[in-house]
Amino acid sequence: MKVIILNGPMGVGKTTVGKYIADHNPGTAFIDGDWCLDLHPFVGNRETKAMAVDNILHMIRNYMSCSLCKMIILVWLMDDPWVLQSITDGLSALHADVKNVTLVCDRENLIRRWENDHTCEWRTDEWLKVSLASLPAFAAMEHTVDTGNLSVEHIADRIMKL
Repeated sequence: MKVIILNGPMGVGKTTVGKYIADHNPGTAFIDGDWCLDLHPFVGNRETKAMAVDNILHMIRNYMSCSLCKMIILVWLMDDPWVLQSITDGLSALHADVKNVTLVCDRENLIRRWENDHTCEWRTDEWLKVSLASLPAFAAMEHTVDTGNLSVEHIADRIMKL
């Protein structure tokens, strides 16, 4: 089964693009990694990330056993190389056909998107600084798609053609 992983900084468009792909490809399951690490207050340490990875792989395993599921989209911010490697190793053990894509954009586009997103509770000035600081690390990852001046449709099309 094909599993598309969308990685990238907060605000780059992972969720928007992932939901678009899921909505336009029947039989696609959409998983937001944030669902698998929803502690209040948020704690992003090695223990909680390991739990989230296990939760994600459990969900993917269940979707893979469903005859109606044809593809899975996983969106999550994976700036810790250990997290991404743990997920890809787990997917390899499940014999999934994995496509790993990192979405990136420049500072100006990220700030504009951030300011236009009025629904996400994470869109604070503090988290914007964190997201902006992470841009160079994500830009250095393999298989990047620059979402800067592209529509959701064009980004999804590029991802599906990779």
